[in-house]
Amino acid sequence: MQNEASSQTSWLRSYYFGRGFFSVAWIALAVVLAGQPVPASLLLVIYPAWDAVANLFDARSNGGLKANSSQALNVAVSSITTVAVVLAMIRDMHAVLAVFGVWAILSGLLQLYTGVRRWRAYGAQWVMILSGAQSTLAGGFMITRSLGTAAPSILDIVPYAGFGAFYFLLSAIWLSVAIRRQASARG
Repeated sequence: MQNEASSQTSWLRSYYFGRGFFSVAWIALAVVLAGQPVPASLLLVIYPAWDAVANLFDARSNGGLKANSSQALNVAVSSITTVAVVLAMIRDMHAVLAVFGVWAILSGLLQLYTGVRRWRAYGAQWVMILSGAQSTLAGGFMITRSLGTAAPSILDIVPYAGFGAFYFLLSAIWLSVAIRRQASARG
């Protein structure tokens, strides 16, 4: 049982590093390509699609979708959001920002639930819980901003992705420390 928990902790560490590095790369591309409508639009579609794929892999690595209902729901929400972003682009960037806001709220609540559920088994989930709560608040901010008159852009989503990168990388580092402490205690 100890090896299984250690293996899952190592998986989460790698998963969190992967999510964090993806977000950092996405932010860099968003900043560089912000003034180019087609590449920026593609990035807006990629972001929730990546979240769906990442949640699917994480759920499968942790007992499957049936055992991880919050992640299964997050896969569905992120997949629907990907389609909704494409449809919102037909209208305008205000609609895209509103879609991202709703998604941030829903995925934040699901991440919060997943973090609470994992706390007992793996520890170091306080960062993911905080991230889920912050995502929910950021979603409300994005919806409010989408109702304004100023024209939003992909740069309005960059801070949300930035906080996500920070939280994922902090979780990965926190788990790395926990893994080292466990290894030191054993040997």
